[in-house]
Order: sequence, then structure tokens, then C-alpha cells
Amino acid sequence: MLELPTDLPADLAPLAWLIGVWEGTGVIDYTVGESRLQGEFAHRVSFSHDGGPFLNYSGTATFLGDGDSAPVPLIAESGFWRLSRPASASDAGPALLPPLAPVVTRTVDDVESLRAASGGFPIEVSLTHSDGILELYLGEIDGPRVDIASDAIVRGAGAKEYSAATRMYGLVEDHLLWAWDIAALGTPLRSHASARLARV
Repeated sequence: MLELPTDLPADLAPLAWLIGVWEGTGVIDYTVGESRLQGEFAHRVSFSHDGGPFLNYSGTATFLGDGDSAPVPLIAESGFWRLSRPASASDAGPALLPPLAPVVTRTVDDVESLRAASGGFPIEVSLTHSDGILELYLGEIDGPRVDIASDAIVRGAGAKEYSAATRMYGLVEDHLLWAWDIAALGTPLRSHASARLARV
């Protein structure tokens, strides 16, 4: 049974079902030129909150291969998930700038006003990868389903070519299922990896 924290800021209500640590396995299947890259990987993700109007996110993946070789660390990523809303004078930032107006406690009605015509809530997800890539995703959370697409990708000078991505997350029978499509290494946007994770 899913138990939701009761101490969350109102902005996190639509995201609350994600909170926790999830572990499991998935499969990679991606063709680059004449090569088909495929295999199984172990995956662990964590969604937490520290009182702010966002979720902290971290994830790691280890390639398990075909069982004949040692596991290979793939990537670590971390970032933030939040509802997409205009910043106000009562919000801190940018950088270390304090709010310019008294801090306002947002209510359920404030959050409800953000609901899109489709029925979901617009969200922003910012991720930093251990391989020097930063992603900004925009999308929507609608009940126990998240659909996001890259709005911007920034790569360090030494990072591999990577130009677009989409991700889908869903809560199905108490498991977090996700799929990640990418455009990378000269290949257009296509399926790349998927996983089934259980709350631990």
C-alpha cells in the first residue's frame, strides 16, 4: 500500500507517489551504426525532499552484461523535480539571493491552479550526469504517470554526442516502470532503455 508523507509542501502533492528508494533491473537495446548495444543493468533511484517545493533525485546504473564479464558502472545522475510555475518575489534566487517579498505558504488551491487542460500538472526536471551532460526536461505528471522530453541538453567539450531524450515513468502494481528514449551517437531519437523498479 502506498503511504504518502503528510509534511509535504503543497507543490509536492502531485509528485508525492515518487518519494522513496526504488531498485530493480532493466534492459538496454540501442543500435549505433552497425553495432547493437544490448544487455541487462541494475538500477537504483531515490526521490526525497528537504522541505523545499521540489524533489531531490539521484540515480545510478550498473551494466550487468551477459554474465561472462564483471559489472560495469554506467552512469550516476542527480537533480531536481518540481512543478513548473512562474517564480514570484517571495521565492529565493537566483543564486543566493533571498526573497524580495515575504515568503508565502502555497496552498492546495494554488497548486490546483497550475493544472493543465489535459488534467495533469506541468513539471520541470533538471539532471546532471557523471559523464558531463546536463539535461532540462519539460513535461507533465498526471496521477501516477510522468511524460517528459528534453528542452535543453548541455555537453562538456569531452562528452559524447547526445542531442535529445524523452522519459516516461509510471506506477504499475506498486512498481516504478520507466522507459528512456535518446538521440545519441548519430542515431535519431529511439528506444534506449527501460526498467522495472520496486520500492525498498
